[in-house]
Order: sequence, then C-alpha cells, then structure tokens
Amino acid sequence: MARTEPEGEEQGRPVVVDDGRTFGARLFTPAGTGRGERRRQVRQARGIELAQRRALMAKRLAEIEALKAEQRAAGYLPVSGEAGPVALRTYRRLRVQPHRATSDVLAGAYPFLAEAGLGTEGVFIGQDSWSAAAFVYDPWVLYGAGVLTNPNQLLAGVIGKGKSMLAKSLATRSIAFGRKVYVPGDPKGEWSVVARAVGGQAIELGGTLTARLNPLDEGPRVPGTDDETWRVETAKRRRALLGSLTGSALGRPLLPTEHTALDAALAGTVAVTDTPILPMVVDALFAPTDAWLGSSVTQLVTDGRDAGHALARLVHGDLAGLFDGPSTVRFDPSLPMVSLDLSRISGSNQLIGLVMSCASAWMEAALADPNGGQRYVIYDEAWRLIAQPSLLARMQSQWKLSRALGIANLMVIHRLSDLDAVGDANSEARNLALGLLADCSTKIIYAQEAGEAQKTGGVLGLSSTEITQLPELDMGEGLWRIGERSFMVRHLCTPGELALFDTNARMAAV
Repeated sequence: MARTEPEGEEQGRPVVVDDGRTFGARLFTPAGTGRGERRRQVRQARGIELAQRRALMAKRLAEIEALKAEQRAAGYLPVSGEAGPVALRTYRRLRVQPHRATSDVLAGAYPFLAEAGLGTEGVFIGQDSWSAAAFVYDPWVLYGAGVLTNPNQLLAGVIGKGKSMLAKSLATRSIAFGRKVYVPGDPKGEWSVVARAVGGQAIELGGTLTARLNPLDEGPRVPGTDDETWRVETAKRRRALLGSLTGSALGRPLLPTEHTALDAALAGTVAVTDTPILPMVVDALFAPTDAWLGSSVTQLVTDGRDAGHALARLVHGDLAGLFDGPSTVRFDPSLPMVSLDLSRISGSNQLIGLVMSCASAWMEAALADPNGGQRYVIYDEAWRLIAQPSLLARMQSQWKLSRALGIANLMVIHRLSDLDAVGDANSEARNLALGLLADCSTKIIYAQEAGEAQKTGGVLGLSSTEITQLPELDMGEGLWRIGERSFMVRHLCTPGELALFDTNARMAAV
C-alpha cells in the first residue's frame, strides 16, 4: 500500500508506516525514473517486509520457549506419559484373557457401579444387593435432608415374599429412635403379638370378646386447648365420622337433607348427655324432637330415615356389641405401639371398612396432637380399605397432612393393580387411590408376577433392567424407589425377629 509522504520528506524515498507492518512510497513515480530504480525500490520494500516477518517469528518462538520453560518448572507430565522405566510400561502389548465372575466379585474391581447410599442415619434395613453395603432408611431424616418430598411409603409384593416382615421391622426398629406406631386395622391379627412384645397395646374386637369402642368419644384432649375450641373440634370430628359411616353403609354419598338430619340427631343427643353413643343418635334420627335449620320434625323424620337404617346396622345388626355403648377399653397414645385387631370380625370388605371407620376415629385425635411426636401409621392389607370411599377419603386426608402431623403413612398392598380396581375409570374414588400412590415418595416393590412387572414399571417409571428383575427377586429382596433413586435391598432380620414376625406358622408341618 502506498501513501503520500509527510511534508519535508524526500520525494521518491520509501516510507515505513504502521510500526513496520506496511512499506510504501509515493503514489506515483516520476516519469524520469528508470527501470533499475524501480526494481531497487521493490527489492528494498521486500527486504523490509522479510525483516519484519523474521522479527515477528523470533518473538513468537521466544514466547513458546518461555511457556515450555514454565511448564517444565511446573512439573507437568507429558501427554503420552513419561518415557523409560518410570513409565511402568512393558514393551510388549498387554493381552487380558476374558474372565467371567459374579457381581459380588466384580464389585471389587468396579466399585463405582452401585449407588453411594443414603448415609448412616436411620433404621438399619439390610444389605444393598449391588454394593454389599449396609442400607439404612428413615423417612423423617431423609425428608429433613431434602431427599424426600413427603414421608409416606408404599409397600407392594406378592404373598409369601416378606413384605409383612419388612413392615414390622420398620415399625419395631423405629421405636428405638423414639417413634410410636399405630396400626388402625389389623384384619389378620398379625400385629397383636408384635404390639405386646414391644410393650404396646393390642385392642381386640369381635367374636365373643366384650371389648367395646364408642366412636363418639371425645378422645385424648390436646394439652392447652380451651373448652370452646375443644367443643368445636369434637363436634366436627363426630359429624365427619357419622357422615362417613352412613355413606359407607348406604354405598353412596349423602344428600344435603340427610346431612342436616344427622346434624340434628347429633346435636339433640349431645344436648342430653355428656357421653353420646350411636344408639342415641339412631333413636334421634327416627324420632327427632325439635326442628332444625329450616326442617320441621316431620321433614327430619323423612330425611333421616335411610341414614337411621344404615346406622342401625352398627347397633342392632351384625356389628352389635362393638360400637353401641360406652367404651370398655381406652386408647393410650403414649404407648410405643397400638394395634386394632379385627381378625375376629368376618364378613365383606364393606363390613371391615365400617369397623375401621369407627376405630380410626379413636386414633385421629391422638394424631392431631402437636406434642405426639413422630409416628408410623401402618395400613396392612390396604387393598381392603381403599375399596371403601369413606375410608379412602380419610386416608387421603392423612396422606396430605402427613408433614404437618409428623406421621409417616405406610400402605401395604399386593400389587399396583389393586389401585386400578377401586371404582370406575376416571371416577373420584379411582383418582383418590392413584393420588395416594403419587403422594408416596418411597415405593418399595417386592417380587411381582411377570405380567404385573410391566404394569408396575410403567406406573413407577422403572428402567427396563429394573422391570426384568422384579419377577426374579428372592424372598426378602425388594426394589426401593426413593425419589428418583433406586436401590436393590436384601432385608435382614435377627433370629428373634424372625420368630416374632413369622406369618407362616400355620403352614409349617406338624
């Protein structure tokens, strides 16, 4: 590039500008300039350009040498490793023979294929099948650490694979950490011996027993509650229980007029006695004495007729003697474990649901106690319970309030398809049952049939590897799905626990 010389410079003389990066002369050469002069100027320009390139190259080489000297001083290893004996390499090519081994052996060679675990705080469960490390679990600890969004748990497995033993281990081992355990319904009577062994209480109902529960009892009063607040809370709980019982017995939701008739009967009963019982409420439904909220006495008789006949089953029908008088046993929330043994009550699932609705009202007051501490609430054989809309609604309430109440609900079923058997497709009952599953951050899956494994994997979002393992799980081995993490855990019990938790005593050879 040529440019005009500054004033005072000799015409025709080459000019170097831009710090030596550009060489130029005048914009034109005088007409009298010969060819030799022109070639000389070109050679001069090329010489300046070459000298500049050599200077730049020398500068770059100096920078590279300085960087290499810095690297040598820092002690970096070469990219291909050190040479000579210090390389610890043989001059021959390494050839490894194929080798087959079990996962237990390979775990030592590849220790990072298994989960790191959940830490060391919590109840010992057993052994991680993949890493052979100890596995501990505690829903309250994991919730506090942010691993879980709620403490509720689902336990599913076919008969005879050890799911009941795991539930009892979780419950009894948690007592050592200061937790209490409530079993609001034990249809098979398996928890009675466990409750007594840990110093708890097993309330047995039905059969020839004289034990009786009054579901309209006030229940344990929360310390510090004033009289008016306690009266309102007790009335609210009694109304909810009567509505639940009546709806279960009728097999349908109550009409608004039926709710009014029940409220009138309950208010009339409470007005004449401090200890209301169901026979009094039934009598008040059939023979009200005063009008109530715009309904005359005649209208209350008509509106409450179906409800009265439904509740009469608990007074004069096949449940007579259980809930038709003052309580003969007391629920002690301070005990480490309390179980309601319903094994002597035979009948349909609806009958079991009615009994549990009455019995669970006893425990709800204790669960609402803010000073009650952390408690396990275990629903064994839950497939019987979720078929009853009234019980399902009560369970959903406890699931939603688990964090506020400080409780961990454990639902034990055989398979996830049990939830699909609740109500019709897209019905409220079906959605409530599936909602219980969604509100369980911990899902423990024991062995499933091959046909059930795919459905279980689809619902829980399991991988293909996890799905293929479900039918092959041994007794006491289960897939623990904790949040988005999975563990294969082998449950371990002591000889004393095995003897106490055994549910196959009647199947043993004599």
